[in-house]
Amino acid sequence: MKVKIISDSTCDLSKELLEKYEISIVPLYVVMNDETKRDGLEVAPEDIYSYVDKNGKLPSTSAANIGDYLDVFKYWREQGYEIVHFDISSDFSSTHHNACMAAEEVGGVYVVDSRNLSTGQGLAVLHGAEMAQDGKSAKEIYEECTALTLKIEASFVVDSIDYLYKGGRCSALAAFGANLLKLKPCIEVKDGKMNPGKKYRGNISRVMLNYVEERLRGRDDIDKSRIFITHTKCSEEDVEAVRQKILEICPDFKEILETTAGCTVTTHCGPNTLGILFIRK
Repeated sequence: MKVKIISDSTCDLSKELLEKYEISIVPLYVVMNDETKRDGLEVAPEDIYSYVDKNGKLPSTSAANIGDYLDVFKYWREQGYEIVHFDISSDFSSTHHNACMAAEEVGGVYVVDSRNLSTGQGLAVLHGAEMAQDGKSAKEIYEECTALTLKIEASFVVDSIDYLYKGGRCSALAAFGANLLKLKPCIEVKDGKMNPGKKYRGNISRVMLNYVEERLRGRDDIDKSRIFITHTKCSEEDVEAVRQKILEICPDFKEILETTAGCTVTTHCGPNTLGILFIRK
């Protein structure tokens, strides 16, 4: 039977990648000024920056609901497909639970908890899409991609912790100290949760390169099939410098893919955040 790959909107894959691999998206929601809008369709990161600048607070986000999933899953099942659906980590959102509830009702749907977010999730989605193109069954894709989630390495370096403070993820004192000392924290995704990593210090452009160096240099456990550079509102110069640093350290990556982070990472981390995301062997 044909297999349809679906993801929620937090995977941060570009329109070009979604079209190339025929991946469908179920949007989460962003709530601003008492209006609920669909992530990526009715609201974009630029809207979040504007909202925060104007209101001094973050918008809230909410999960795709069971009804959303029932509509999508039923549609593709009626077209003769089995479905493999990928979600943001169940520790971040109730989206995964809602997808599982709908999948149980519809049948023929396998739901992968990515244990990640952004293109950490996107890496699993693309792997599943390639397996589907190779004719693998939905069960095979589900099992292999679930195992793969344990090998995905996702992290971001953050220019300012203002958004982390506004979101209640650090204290006012910690925010004041970080800004005073020009600290740039690294946020790592481990065991399905966001955790604080190393704190860098100095200019963000230089910090980005140091971060890439420490993530990649001297390692022999990296799958060189692809790596993502995922960022929020970073300059073209900084992104290109990161790309060149990756090529310097690991010239044998088959793909270096750049994507702009969507509303989830934007809401958590704010502008000028950049991460490199890849799979370990």
